[in-house]
Amino acid sequence: MKRILHLNCVKVAIPMNDDVIGHCLLIEEDDNLLLIDTGVGVQDVEHPNERLGAELIEAAGFQLDRKLTAFQQILDLGLDPANVKNCILSHLDPDHTGGLADFPNATVHVSAEELINFYSDNPRYIENHLDHNPPIKEYGIADEQWFGFEARKVNTSLKTPIYLIPLFGHTLGHCGIALEWEGKWFFYIGDAYYLRAELEDEQNPAGQLAEARADDNTKRLESMEKIKTLMQEHPEVEVFGYHDREEFIKYSAKSQVVS
Repeated sequence: MKRILHLNCVKVAIPMNDDVIGHCLLIEEDDNLLLIDTGVGVQDVEHPNERLGAELIEAAGFQLDRKLTAFQQILDLGLDPANVKNCILSHLDPDHTGGLADFPNATVHVSAEELINFYSDNPRYIENHLDHNPPIKEYGIADEQWFGFEARKVNTSLKTPIYLIPLFGHTLGHCGIALEWEGKWFFYIGDAYYLRAELEDEQNPAGQLAEARADDNTKRLESMEKIKTLMQEHPEVEVFGYHDREEFIKYSAKSQVVS
C-alpha cells in the first residue's frame, strides 16, 4: 500500500475564526510512515501547562483534543505509530512541533536556518518540544532547482522524492515541502500563507495576522509572490497550506492511493 493521508491535527479558536485547522500529511509506503508537520501532540493535551503554558494556550486559542493528535489518528487508521520513522517540518512553531515527542525515534528533517532560529531565544518557539533529543537532519543551501525555487532534497528511506523549498519570512528558516506522487507534484507551503485568499487580497484579515506573526515580513511577501508565480505558470502543481480549511476539505475528501 502506498498512499498520502491528510490529517487535521490542530484546533485553534481566534476572534476572526473559531475553528482554525492544522493540515498535516501522512505518507505511507508499506510499513514505513512519514509525517509532514505534526500538529499538537498527546503530551500537549495531557500536560498543557508544562508543555505549552497557560499564557500561550490562551493567546493562541489552542483547543486541545487527543482525538486530533497525529498519534491518535494513526492508531484510528489501524496503523502503528512506531512506524513513523521521519518527520519533515516546514518550521518549528509549537503548533507544528507538538507531536514530535509522540514519535521519539523519528528523525526530524528541517532547514539549517530554522534550527538556528529555534535556538536563538526567539520567543515564538518552545524548546522543550525537542527535549526528547530526536535525531535531526538539517538542510543547508543547495544547488538543485525545482520550478525556479531552491530545492533541498530530503534524505529518507522512502522512494517518494521530497524536497524542502525555502519560503522564508514567516520564520527565518520556513520552508515548503514538495513531493512527487505518481508523476504529479504536490507543494505544501506550510504557513507561507494562512489562507489562499491572501494571494489576491492584500487586505485580508488573515494576511494582517500573518504580517504581525512574521519574523521578516518583506521575505514573507517575496515568498508569497513566488508561490503566485508558480501557480500561474504551473497550474498542474497542487498547492496547499497548513491553515486553510477549504484546501484541507478538498484534499482530505480523496486520498492519493496506489495499491
